[in-house]
Amino acid sequence: MAQSRRAVVIGGGIGGLTAAVALRGSGWDVTVLERAPSLEPVGAAISLAPNSLRALDVIDVGDEIRDLAAWQGDGGLRTPSGRWLSRTDVDAVAARFGGPLVLLHRATLINSLAARLPSEAVRTGVDASLADPGDADRPARVNTPDGELEADLVVAADGIRSAVRQVLFPHHPGAVYSGFTTWRVVIPVPGARFASHETWGRGRIWGSHPLKDGRVYAYAAAVTPASEHAPDDERAELLRRYGDWHDPIPAILAAARPEDVLRHDVHHIADPLPAYHRGRVALIGDAAHAMPPTLGQGGNQAIEDAVVLAHHGADLAGYTAARLPRTTAVARQAVRVGRLNMMTGRAGIAVRNTALAAVSKAAPLLFLRGFEGIADWRPPQAPYAAGKTRQATAGPSGNS
Repeated sequence: MAQSRRAVVIGGGIGGLTAAVALRGSGWDVTVLERAPSLEPVGAAISLAPNSLRALDVIDVGDEIRDLAAWQGDGGLRTPSGRWLSRTDVDAVAARFGGPLVLLHRATLINSLAARLPSEAVRTGVDASLADPGDADRPARVNTPDGELEADLVVAADGIRSAVRQVLFPHHPGAVYSGFTTWRVVIPVPGARFASHETWGRGRIWGSHPLKDGRVYAYAAAVTPASEHAPDDERAELLRRYGDWHDPIPAILAAARPEDVLRHDVHHIADPLPAYHRGRVALIGDAAHAMPPTLGQGGNQAIEDAVVLAHHGADLAGYTAARLPRTTAVARQAVRVGRLNMMTGRAGIAVRNTALAAVSKAAPLLFLRGFEGIADWRPPQAPYAAGKTRQATAGPSGNS
């Protein structure tokens, strides 16, 4: 009997768990090592586009997520006064890209992925480090407090400040500050009824989206110096910056408590890595190609990475060849969108808003072209578990 191949995944976030499930489905013996004491994520919601949902179909999670998530329905882009610059349509998105955009809490996705793994496969509270990337003639080695693990494959899903990336590519400059910070909340807002929207102001944006469980996910971003923090608390900072913007923003801020608000500076990898592997180690997600959240594709690309890696297995050169050009292009597009929605010049903003409104009126579906080549991506393998990929459209409520 052939000996099973062993994979060690460093990082138990969305990318790491997706990789673990996908590799197990391809016959690998997998161990996940997570530094945090539990898999409960520190974060908020995540938007999944048709490209990552198709990747999740490969590991038989896609339909479950579609059922648990809110389908992002009619909404669009607004100004701080509330004027609509453009409108979106859930059916048009589903028709163009073969499926919906959905929104759910990160914890929901983490729980669904973890449920596909045996409990003994996931070890939390483990500070793991790469001791040796290995090569064709020797396994990779990972240090843990309980001893050393050997692996035929190490998957580095250890995030934007990846220690594994630094070991593999010590001369790479790593992530740089993107020029703006973000705030996020997931809270109940009694009586709130609104269409999903993103609002673009002067060097500031706000987004409000209802979740399927009745809570509201809201995020904000603003051009600020790196490492800046509010002199009092971050809810007060949001009130100062967004308190006079259109409904439902004041209601969301009124419902939020200071402890509900998460704030993080945004960093991205400006200089692409030369490869996403070395020896027997592969980088996925933010460890490989951290990007601004302006396209909502960071987690989506990590999910893609995971299923493509499982497809290539030990052929890590094939994995790099498949992923590096695509993720580099998506990351560069995210940077370009960030420059557009974080504009600070009044004249430029006026021109931008006039153009957005005119294009939306003349050709409503033209905005979807920005996701062509991104949301219509398909994984290299057919769904091997579910045997299907649901191509549904939203019901009257916009949810599945």
